[in-house]
Amino acid sequence: MEDIASERPAIWKMALRAVRDGGPGICHFAITSACNARCGFCSFARDRLPAEKRHSVTLAEAKSACNILKRNGVKFVHFTGGEPLVHRDVTEMVAHATQIGMISTLVTNGSLLTPKRIDELVQAGLRKVSISIDAASYAMHDANRGLPGLSGRIRRADVALRRHHIPTSASVTMSRLVDYPALPKLLQELGFGAVTFSYPLQTLPSSYLAYADSPLVDFSAEEQHAAFEAIKALHKKFPVQNPIASLEDMQRHLRGEPERFGCLAGWKSFYLDWNLQLWRCHNWDRPLCDIRDFDGTQRIRDGCTACMIDCYRDDSVMQHIGVAVSDGLRAAGRGKVGQAWSHLADRRNLASARAALQTLTAWLRIPPHLPSTEANGADAETRQDPARVSPVLKTSGMSPPARRQTQAAANVEGLPGRQSANEQVGK
Repeated sequence: MEDIASERPAIWKMALRAVRDGGPGICHFAITSACNARCGFCSFARDRLPAEKRHSVTLAEAKSACNILKRNGVKFVHFTGGEPLVHRDVTEMVAHATQIGMISTLVTNGSLLTPKRIDELVQAGLRKVSISIDAASYAMHDANRGLPGLSGRIRRADVALRRHHIPTSASVTMSRLVDYPALPKLLQELGFGAVTFSYPLQTLPSSYLAYADSPLVDFSAEEQHAAFEAIKALHKKFPVQNPIASLEDMQRHLRGEPERFGCLAGWKSFYLDWNLQLWRCHNWDRPLCDIRDFDGTQRIRDGCTACMIDCYRDDSVMQHIGVAVSDGLRAAGRGKVGQAWSHLADRRNLASARAALQTLTAWLRIPPHLPSTEANGADAETRQDPARVSPVLKTSGMSPPARRQTQAAANVEGLPGRQSANEQVGK
C-alpha cells in the first residue's frame, strides 16, 4: 500500500472552523458486530451474539459512507465494532478516510494489533488508537476478555505504536473489576498515554451492543457517584480524557439535578452501524436515516440529557464553546446583539474551553519509551505471580443476590472474588 499518512491536523485550523460552524463533527462507525472476545459486560461477546446476527459493512459501503459523512461536516471517524480488526478491510477503510481528509481513530481490544498490522494502519493514516482495559490486573483483564496473554500483546502493541508516534489511550468500562487507585500503575506499565472511562450500561435501545445485564455493571446511584469521585481523583495522577465538568454533570444526572451541558449527539456527533443506519447516538430508539439518505436535514439539536454515555456527553462538553461562539457570531451577523452576547458570554464557555484543552493534551500524549527490559513486563508479571496482580472484585454495598451473582460470574471467568483480610494475608 502506498504510504498516505499525513501530518497531524493543525489545531488553529480546527479552531477556525469551530468559529465558523461550531467545530468538526464526529462519527462512531461500527463496521462489524462480530467480536473475538467474550467480555462479561458486553453483548457483542462471541459467546452471546449468535453467528447469524454478526454483520459487517463492505469496503465499498464504508467508503461511500465516509464520503457522505465528510460532505456533511464530519471530520473524525472512530472505527469500532464489535472488534473492528476482525474486518479484513479495516486498513483500506482507514486509508480512504485519510485520502478524503478525515481523521481516523481505532477502538479495539488490542488482540489483533500485530506489528505488521500496526505498520499497515499507520501507513494508511491512522492517527489514534484506544484499547480496552478492564482491570488493574493483567490476569483479571485477560480472564474477563477470554483472551489469554492479551495484556502482553497490548504491551507490545503500545511499544510499536509509540515508535510510530501514534498516541494510545486505555478505554476502561466502569465495572466492579476496576480498582481505580491501582489503575495508573498498570496503564503506565502497558505504555498508555491517557485513559478514558466508559460509563456502565445495562441496556440500550439502538443497535449498539456494548452493554449487558451483568452484575459487573449493576451499580446503585451511590456506588456510581463514588466511582465518579474516584475518576475525578485520578485526574491528579494520570491523564484522564473525561472532563471534570462532564463527570460532575453525570453526578448531577444521578441526583436528578439540572445538568449544565446538553448533549450535541445528532448535531455534532453520530453513530453509524453495520447496517448503514445512522443514529443520533447509542441511546436513541430509532435511526435518523440510512446513511445514503443523509444530507444534514436530519440533524437534531435539543439539549438532550437522557443518558450518561461518555463518548457523546464528554464530547458535548468540549464542543460547547465552539458551538456557542459560532451561534454568537451568526446572531451578530443577523443584527441580534442581545442573542449574540448571550452565546458569547455564556459562563459555561470557560469550563468547555478548559475541558477541550486538557483533553486534547491527553488525547495527543505519547509517553516516553520505556526501558527495553520492561518490554515484556505484562507477560512476565502474569506468568510469575498472577495472584499478585489480581485485585479482588468490589462487591461491598451490593445486595446479597447481586453479590452471589457477581461471585458466580467471577468463578466462571476465573476471576478472584472478594476475600477477607485474613484470606488475603494467608495467600
